[in-house]
Amino acid sequence: MDIFWSFLLQVLVLLAAAMVLGAIFDRLRQSAMVGYLLAGVLVGPHVLNLVISSEDVVDAPRLTVDAIAELGVALLMFSIGLEFSVSKLRAMGAKTLLAGLLQIVGTMAVFGGGAMALGQDFSAAVAIGAIVSLSSTAVVLPMLAARSEVDSVHGRFALGILLLQDVAVIPLVLIVASLGSGSGPGAIMLGTLNGFLLVGLFIVAMYLFSRFVLPYIVKFAGEAGNREMPILFAIVMAAGSAWIANQLGISPALGAFIAGIFLGESVLSTQLRGDIGPLKTVFATLFFASIGLVADLPWVWANLGQVLLTVLAVVLLKPAVVWAVGKAMGLTHRHAIAAGVSMGQIGVFSFVLAKVAYTQHARSDAIITDDTFNLMVSVTIATLFLTPYLVRIALPTGALIQRGLRKVGLGQSSPADAVVSSTPVEDHVVIVGFGPAGREVQQMMHAAGRPTVIIDLNPNTVMEARASGIPAYVGDAGRSDILQHAQVQNAKAVVITLPDPRAATAAIRMARSLSTATVIVRARYARYEDDLRAAGAHAVVNEETHVGALLGFEVGKTV
Repeated sequence: MDIFWSFLLQVLVLLAAAMVLGAIFDRLRQSAMVGYLLAGVLVGPHVLNLVISSEDVVDAPRLTVDAIAELGVALLMFSIGLEFSVSKLRAMGAKTLLAGLLQIVGTMAVFGGGAMALGQDFSAAVAIGAIVSLSSTAVVLPMLAARSEVDSVHGRFALGILLLQDVAVIPLVLIVASLGSGSGPGAIMLGTLNGFLLVGLFIVAMYLFSRFVLPYIVKFAGEAGNREMPILFAIVMAAGSAWIANQLGISPALGAFIAGIFLGESVLSTQLRGDIGPLKTVFATLFFASIGLVADLPWVWANLGQVLLTVLAVVLLKPAVVWAVGKAMGLTHRHAIAAGVSMGQIGVFSFVLAKVAYTQHARSDAIITDDTFNLMVSVTIATLFLTPYLVRIALPTGALIQRGLRKVGLGQSSPADAVVSSTPVEDHVVIVGFGPAGREVQQMMHAAGRPTVIIDLNPNTVMEARASGIPAYVGDAGRSDILQHAQVQNAKAVVITLPDPRAATAAIRMARSLSTATVIVRARYARYEDDLRAAGAHAVVNEETHVGALLGFEVGKTV
């Protein structure tokens, strides 16, 4: 068969298998991406042998699925960069950025140190630590969103770390690329500095392009009125930036990612995100399936004990690092543990790092061995498969461990668990959550002359409220002692503004058990209104319904 048609058949087989298994996993409430991974495993050279790797092609052009997957990962990284928001990362503040940095460094220290203790050399240990340090934004974030936990305390903390990890992939790729078997620290540092210089030049070039050239492209496209041009422009930018990065000697995927970040902050960002959506699906499918292609099931079976122990280490030790970082940042045990459990996997960018460590140098002088690469790929697939279950049990696990710590006298060790003595107050309004909604309620109560007491998990928010003369306490409103310090038994009303429906439900039940006050709660999504009422809320303010009514009112004023 002609090699092109043979190649096309392999792509069709891979995409068809990914489509079927992705749909099955989606119906099972798993991530479709896990289905794509399994599709690659099944049709790959180690199981059904329907799709071959470029390494299995002898005396033939590298026109295989691996070749298109290399382009696919670059294009996927471009689309991820396009979705990345520098402004969102900046808005999270220095504390969140520090937490992300501590998580990466801490995880690298734990797993890199463990690798050296097991006989790996320094270069391989650093590469392994970097690979394991990254979690999967692409898998965790949709899972949190499906459970309405993105706005929860542990969800926001996890999201901040995940966004920092996305940025950290740039220096991590450079560090891993500079490593070499037998290289000393001096050579590694020199190689890293050289990589940073090249990436710096690439970033400067992208800045100049976005600053001085892109406006003319936007103007030309606007005058032409051609909706197809942004799609073509996106593909040219993604593939072009990958090619230029490869010519400069840096990772093509990294070059595409940087280009995507710059375009994501441009005036074309919204249109590009919408227009390349279908293409992103193809790129993501090929990328995840290509990971499955390199999974060696016979090797996994022969080394099953090692794989299971490594999976267990990742699932336990990565959350432990996040737990420690979360406590240092002032979170409760419950939410720090929940964030860590949600991130107990090896992520998508980790595969990029593994490929760099495995293929950056001559195979005989690769940073990691065949066995280590197979182990990293196997553990990545296994932990991504476990991620939906980890996200599901994250908060209950955090609550269970926190209760156990309290029994041995360790549950009050964090500033986020602390409360202070209060002066007697009655007929007041207890406001749970002091975000924009809570602040609006407090201002209205102040104008009406009604005293208020604030409960919030963020120590900085509580300090700010106290500085304004508002009684405020740090803690979880689902706990009786926190509500009792706010004297909920004497309150006229309890207003719960938490966006997380599970935290809101716990607060409702506890407030109803301690007080006869009227409980008014916010429902961010309409599907949770009945659950909140069933928990005991006297009134539920449904955001979606009220926003719809306001939108209709504004439309009515103009038509």
